[in-house]
Amino acid sequence: MPNHLQYETSPYLLQHAENPVDWYPWGEEVFHRAKEEDKPVFLSIGYSTCHWCHVMARESFEDPETAALLNRWFVSIKVDREERPDLDSVYMAVCQAFTGNGGWPASIFLTPEKRPFFAGTYFPKRRQGGMVSFEELLTLIHEKWERERSTLLGPAEQILGLLNRPSTAEGRAEPELLENAVHLYKRLFDRENGGFGGAPKFPSPHNLLFLLAYHRRRGSRECLEMAEWTLAQMVRGGLFDHIGGGFYRYSTDERFLVPHFEKMLYDNALLMLACCEAYSVTQKRLYLLVAERTADFVLREITAAEGGFYSAQDADSDGVEGKYYLFTPEELVRLLGPERGEAFNRHFDITDAGNFEGKNIPNLLHSDPGDRTLDSLLETVYQYRKSRCALRLDDKILTAWNGLMIAALCRLYQAVRERKYLEAAKRADRFLWKHLWDGKTLHVSFRAGRRGEKGFLDDYAACIFAQLALYGVTLDKAYLTRAEELCQNTLSRFQDTENGGFYLYGEDHEALILRPKETYDGAMPSGNSLMAWNLVRLSQLVSEETYGPLAEHQLDFLAADAKQYPVGYAMFLLALLDDRDPPPKVTVVLPGKPEATCLPLALPAEAAVILREPGAEYPLKNGKTTFYVCRGHSCLPPVNELPVL
Repeated sequence: MPNHLQYETSPYLLQHAENPVDWYPWGEEVFHRAKEEDKPVFLSIGYSTCHWCHVMARESFEDPETAALLNRWFVSIKVDREERPDLDSVYMAVCQAFTGNGGWPASIFLTPEKRPFFAGTYFPKRRQGGMVSFEELLTLIHEKWERERSTLLGPAEQILGLLNRPSTAEGRAEPELLENAVHLYKRLFDRENGGFGGAPKFPSPHNLLFLLAYHRRRGSRECLEMAEWTLAQMVRGGLFDHIGGGFYRYSTDERFLVPHFEKMLYDNALLMLACCEAYSVTQKRLYLLVAERTADFVLREITAAEGGFYSAQDADSDGVEGKYYLFTPEELVRLLGPERGEAFNRHFDITDAGNFEGKNIPNLLHSDPGDRTLDSLLETVYQYRKSRCALRLDDKILTAWNGLMIAALCRLYQAVRERKYLEAAKRADRFLWKHLWDGKTLHVSFRAGRRGEKGFLDDYAACIFAQLALYGVTLDKAYLTRAEELCQNTLSRFQDTENGGFYLYGEDHEALILRPKETYDGAMPSGNSLMAWNLVRLSQLVSEETYGPLAEHQLDFLAADAKQYPVGYAMFLLALLDDRDPPPKVTVVLPGKPEATCLPLALPAEAAVILREPGAEYPLKNGKTTFYVCRGHSCLPPVNELPVL
């Protein structure tokens, strides 16, 4: 019999709608019930493509015995972290405070007043590897709730007190932060395998964007080598899907060979940006090819008919992690024939021994990634793979992640001038404004004809980022105007005018036990660091007088946290670099009506470009298109031929 999740639209919640656990979605109803029945609340937070969420669901939430304990002693809530990033942020901070680490599924125990008193992540059905079983944990918490409640709740108040303590740190965005960050990247760099630190390795493409930009501006050969080797290893390893295109979420090993197989929209957007930037710096065709194959995967497999981009593809098929993506040498020989099959197996490291649980993740760690002689076979293998089993799709459309993909497609269009990428970006943008904007506010998600919650900081920041990218490739002022309007909206909704920075949620959202300001760049840039970049860019494109002080204040706010561990704040570092060592500003004066389509050449992607009509301040030279180029506070004489920038 379905539980209270049956009317939700979240794919993750719907996965649990038939569980014997009497799940509720987050809402006041469930806490009212908990208070009336004097029961603690069990809060489970995850997402639809999370492997360990599936494991805990199979072991415990689908198990009648475990469900009976939860139903008897607790009131249970399921939350999709992607639809409620506010709840995820608050209770993940709690989990980290209790345990020293975090992750999903998050398992939080609350009072009926929403105050957490115990937290963890995955708990096995039965005791293993020193981990307490989930049933043991439920029994212990129930007994202490009934007999030793004050002891159980005591530590919670201390932790909440610590988490609610306002930050007193003050910072100045000094140039030394950039150098300190580069030195730390050098210390953490894995010179053998690429990446930074040990396993697991997340792609964190914003690290690569900063290093590549630092090389471009400061001529640091080491930064280029770190970024390029890391990206090359990700591209050669199993983190990249060599058959169908696109990147998996992260690598479980130090070699970028064995991934967690879910494909997330945001990872692929950010890695497309990194690939395009790497191509721009090195002119190596491989990076552009990978960016194109990633974009083609997105457009082919996770794009809605109306243009929005779906969130993710699952790691599991038929309950087995990675089953969809793995091969044996025998099946490829059967498919391709002995000669071509054996050649394919050699090239993609597909062996009898296997490299993942007796089967094989295709990779190029032992082959030349520039060798494209077997590319003609990829479509055959891809279609065969599709026929073996299905992948589960999370088909909700998230505003923030769509903003990142729109920006990535714009950047790819700049690199290859292939119209389909620009048109896809524009279609997705139209989708956002049709379905995720209600005339007054953005919303976090859209699925099955319904909008999700009011948008959070990340949604606004990513949408501004997208508008600036669209303006950069079209020079259509409508996008720049919309970026400004969204920025003003963001300032009024989320800015802390007293202490600096932006809150994750606004005054018109549900008030939670904490009101966080997320600054750390995890798998994707924080809303605060993305806003820093947006404000710097708006100061360069629109008005230094209006946006320059706002950008400076935001950079100073982030510097207080970043100085402790600067490599955790890569998007902030990129914003700081753009502010202190700005890209060239190019004012283009066109004869007649200023339309981007009249431009005779492609401008550098990093340049801040402004179209103007001829006038006293910016006259035409020789009656032709005229370029005014400035770097910082130094400007060149007007020219009819754009110089090398």
